[in-house]
Amino acid sequence: MEKAKRKKISETIHLSEGIHAELEGERIKLKKGNDEIISKIEYPVKIEGKKIIIECEKLRKKEKKMIKTTAAKIRNMVSGLNEKYKYKLQICAVHFPMNVAVHGNQIGIKNFLGEVKERKAKILPGVDVKIEKDIITIESHDKEKAGQTAANIETATKVRKRDRRIFQDGIYITEKQKGARRR
Repeated sequence: MEKAKRKKISETIHLSEGIHAELEGERIKLKKGNDEIISKIEYPVKIEGKKIIIECEKLRKKEKKMIKTTAAKIRNMVSGLNEKYKYKLQICAVHFPMNVAVHGNQIGIKNFLGEVKERKAKILPGVDVKIEKDIITIESHDKEKAGQTAANIETATKVRKRDRRIFQDGIYITEKQKGARRR
């Protein structure tokens, strides 16, 4: 009896012009000019010229999910180097006027619901935050860091132990750039 041919699962990501990729152990580094993104990857990849190849001999659901997730993560890194990810947040103050300011790697939120103590939200490295009146704009080449910074700010103003229908104060994500576009 002949052995049945084994099928492979593989994903190929083509790098844009000017983007260089390097593997450093369990991390992949993509660089374009002065901008670089380093990310931990859970699945082994190969770099061949301007292609990143992720493949596996086993044809199981778990391996397929891991390959698709790793490929999506790398595609987001490539599209982030081509164009920054942007998030916009709206400052909503119904009861008490809030004062929001950037202090180094943190955002300070004063007078939220009349509280004396200042609330703080962490800004991850590599993320640019701009505050113009009641709009906060977050920009970064790394989608994960931009999204986590926006979530940190939104979580810092979460209303607890009050009726959400009445106390609608807070900072909310109003716009976010969609994910990587498939080619």
